[in-house]
Amino acid sequence: MDNLTPLAERLRPNTFENYIGQQHLIGEGCTLRNFIEKGIIPSMIFWGPPGVGKTTLANIIANYLKRPFYTLSAINSGVKDVREVIEKAKSQQFFGTNNPVLFIDEIHRFSKSQQDSLLGAVEKGTITLIGATTENPSFEVISALLSRCQVYILKEQTKEDLLKLIDIALTQDEFLKKKKVVIKEYESLLQLSGGDARKLLNTLEIVINSFSSDIIEITNDIVVNTVQQNLVRYDKTGDQHYDIISAFIKSIRGSDPNAAVYWLARMLEGGEDPKFIARRLLILSSEDIGNANPTALVIANNCFQAINVIGMPEARIILSQAAVYLATSPKSNASYAAINIAQELVRKTGNLSIPLHLRNAPTKLMKDIGYGSNYKYSHGYEGNFEVQEYLPDEIKGTTLFEPGNNPKEASFRNFLKDKWKDKYNY
Repeated sequence: MDNLTPLAERLRPNTFENYIGQQHLIGEGCTLRNFIEKGIIPSMIFWGPPGVGKTTLANIIANYLKRPFYTLSAINSGVKDVREVIEKAKSQQFFGTNNPVLFIDEIHRFSKSQQDSLLGAVEKGTITLIGATTENPSFEVISALLSRCQVYILKEQTKEDLLKLIDIALTQDEFLKKKKVVIKEYESLLQLSGGDARKLLNTLEIVINSFSSDIIEITNDIVVNTVQQNLVRYDKTGDQHYDIISAFIKSIRGSDPNAAVYWLARMLEGGEDPKFIARRLLILSSEDIGNANPTALVIANNCFQAINVIGMPEARIILSQAAVYLATSPKSNASYAAINIAQELVRKTGNLSIPLHLRNAPTKLMKDIGYGSNYKYSHGYEGNFEVQEYLPDEIKGTTLFEPGNNPKEASFRNFLKDKWKDKYNY
């Protein structure tokens, strides 16, 4: 390789011994490693964030098993490309070779018809499919294909993994080892990587290449300044994928429709999947707007449904409308905060006993021992309300939901104070 080849590609490992991370899958005695060593692997989906080694692991598996290896990207491949690979695989069966591995990167971007085209070959064992996705396969891979694949979750690289990668880059890369590089501070390199090995190596290479001398001293400030000057494009394959969606979401949360539409345009011009954007709008509509404007969730859901029907380029109009609506909506994270507090409380207190009056009593025995006894049926009282305790005794009186400071949730606050008096005396 020459020095024009990106550092991440130059350092791509080709054996399990050189592969860093994912020891829960490929460590000695682990499930996936056992399959591989037996020479029989199922079709599988690798699910994990960018830069954790999904493509590399697929390559290593194919090399270890001495299987033909085909790779397709869901971004620029269609049904025709899939069928061509399957036909090649069928023709090789006559020569006694092992069935090929077909690796499909970003398989979540394949349409239903594209995924359907894989079914027969996977089911018959003509190919062993390895798909890679950053999205939950339960939502993005059709059930018929998912049922024929084993899903393996790949984790972000640890701090130790990333530091080891830096050391390998500086001591083993044929170009960098000729330079005298001293890293005085690692924090910015690690933080900017976000656990993404490819992003870490790309950032390291950009910083080193910014020096005119072969004697290089790297600090946090140098890393931040260099990255801000160089990483200005949108890379849908991972390097700025999460940074720009973060800027987009934060602009909407901050009620700035101009910035929201700008970041939306950056993503669309970069070829981002509209469904990825729409899913984030759905989450935001509940997390950041919530009951300050319950219609926000309806709008976001309608946006998601509409872009699946219409597709690009017109889907950009619907995404823009939804983004502007959400940006200009009143905001509240009260429901989001409440479930976070509640889950933390559950983790601390465990499975507290359910009060007897709240328990279901489908049998006479359960009624005899007090299940459901003294329960007050709200609709049998004036105003469809009667005071009673609904939390376990150990945590009664605990406040989990705090209404936000907006007109809609102010009405919630008044409702609760009117009904519960001192219990909900916000």
